[in-house]
Amino acid sequence: MSSQPRIAIIGGGISGVCLAIALQKRNLNITIYEQAPKFGEVGAGVAFNPAATRAMKLCSPDIYDAFEKVATRNISREKQKTWFDWLDGEKDEPVGQEPYLFSLTNEFGANAVHRAHFLDEIVGLLREGTTRFGKHLDTIEDQGAGRPLVMKFHDGSEETADAIIGCDGIKSSVRTWMLGEDHPGSSPSYTHKYAYRGLIPMDKAVQALGEDLAQNAKMHMGHDGHVLTFPVDHGETMNVVAFRTNSDPWPSSDKLVLPSEKSHVRQDLANFGPTVQKIIDILDPKLDCWAIFDLGDHPLDSYHQGRVCLLGDSAHATSPHHGAGAGMCIEDVAIMAELLNDSKVKENGVRGIEIAFKTFSEVRKERTQWLVQSSRRSGDLYEWRVEGVGRDIEKIQKECKESNGKIWSAQITEMVEEARAVLKRHF
Repeated sequence: MSSQPRIAIIGGGISGVCLAIALQKRNLNITIYEQAPKFGEVGAGVAFNPAATRAMKLCSPDIYDAFEKVATRNISREKQKTWFDWLDGEKDEPVGQEPYLFSLTNEFGANAVHRAHFLDEIVGLLREGTTRFGKHLDTIEDQGAGRPLVMKFHDGSEETADAIIGCDGIKSSVRTWMLGEDHPGSSPSYTHKYAYRGLIPMDKAVQALGEDLAQNAKMHMGHDGHVLTFPVDHGETMNVVAFRTNSDPWPSSDKLVLPSEKSHVRQDLANFGPTVQKIIDILDPKLDCWAIFDLGDHPLDSYHQGRVCLLGDSAHATSPHHGAGAGMCIEDVAIMAELLNDSKVKENGVRGIEIAFKTFSEVRKERTQWLVQSSRRSGDLYEWRVEGVGRDIEKIQKECKESNGKIWSAQITEMVEEARAVLKRHF
C-alpha cells in the first residue's frame, strides 16, 4: 500500500468516514484529517432514501448494516412504505383532525437516523490509525506536477498527499482554497428559511396528539412555514422541525445555529391551527434555531481542480426539504470509490486519480445541482409560496411526486456505468 498514491480526506463526518471505508475496502491508501479532537456530528435526524441505501451497499455492505442498526421507521404497520402524509396545518380543526391532503410512498418509507449514532456505528469500521484529529485545514500548496500537495493546518503542522478529497461540509476550507476567498461560491447562501428543532418523548407526544400523528411522519403545510414530525430513537422520541421563511438576514455572521425558545416558535407559527399549536405546547421551553444555507446561488463550475476534488456538502450543500442531502453524499461516495478502484486509474497513478476526479465532477454536477434547486422549490411548495401553484394541492402533490421520484428511482449501478463510460473516454 505504501507505493500507492496517498489520498487525504479532509473531514471526518458521515461523508468522509463513508468514503474512507469504501476506499479502504478497495485497498486504497487513505488518511482522514478531522479538525475536531474526536469524531462527532452536530444535528439530530438525517434520512436516507432508496437510492441512497442502494449506494450504501455498493460502498460497503457494512455501512448499510450500520444504518439498519440505528434507523427508525414509521411505527404503524400500514405506514411502513409512507414517506410523509401531508396535512393542512392552518385549518382550525380540533387536534388530530387536520384535513389529510395526500401521501407519498416508496419501497422504503420514512426513515431517520440520529447523525451521531450513525457516525458512532461506522467509525468502528475504519482501520486503526486512519484518522488524524485536531487538523483544521488552513490552505493547500500545490508544488506542481510530480510533487506532493502540502496541507497546512491551523496548528502549524504540515502534511503531504498525492491527492485530496474535500469532505469538509458546507463551510469547506478545500472549496475556499479551490475558488479563492473572494469568490461568491466559496461561502454558502442563506435561503431565508430557518428551522426550530425539538425532541419530544413519544409517550408524551402520543398522549397529546394520538398515535398516528405522533408515531408516523407528517408534514403540516401553511403560509410561509411548515412543520414536519417523525419518530426517531427506535420510536422512543418524536422529532419536530418547524420551518419559517422571511426576508430578514440571518442574525449571525459566523453561527448557523442559535439558541431560541418556544415563544418564538409560537409567534412565527401563529397562523397554524390547533394541532400544530399542541405540538408547540409540548416542546421544551428552550430549543435551537437552525439557519438553512445551501450552495444554490453560486453553483460550482467544477468539483475538482487537478488533484483536489470536492465531495458531498462541500460541493453541493442543499437545504433539507427533500430529505436527500445525506443520501446524495452517499451516491458521491459510491461513484468516487468505483472510479478510483478502476484498473486504468490505478495503472496511471496520480494522473489516473486526476482523470477520475475530472470524471466524477462531470457525471455528478447535473444531478447534485438539480437537487439543490429542487429542494429550494420544495420548501416553498410546502409553504404555498410558489408562483402559479400557491395552495393548489393537486399541483403540489404532482410536483412532489415527480421530484422525489427522480431522487428515489435512481439506480447506483447505472450511474456507475455512466461514470465508467466517461472515464474510458478520458484515457
